[in-house]
Amino acid sequence: MVQRFRRGDRTQQGIRIAGRSGQKVVAAESGTVVYSNSGLKSYGNLVIIRHANGYLSAYGFNRRLLVREGARVKRGQGIAEVGQASDGTYRLHFEIRRKGTPVDPLRYLP
Repeated sequence: MVQRFRRGDRTQQGIRIAGRSGQKVVAAESGTVVYSNSGLKSYGNLVIIRHANGYLSAYGFNRRLLVREGARVKRGQGIAEVGQASDGTYRLHFEIRRKGTPVDPLRYLP
């Protein structure tokens, strides 16, 4: 892991995980893709998935997006490929939000 979650710090609302160029990014849980685009500059190519009980997961800094908005995805399904962050390193930005509030993703991952 390159960066940990820090509650209350807008620059660390998720975690950053080192990766390789083109490495597959998979959905953390089943849900519906609600965003798949590059309109939020600080996240690069971004996928956001809505899950049950008010949860969202976000996956940023992707090289290529493999899913479109409205698609249903299953846990472990490929949704993107790891790309470069603004500093030139290959990494994934990963966030989980519950009812709009960022939570520590490590509490929800195996």
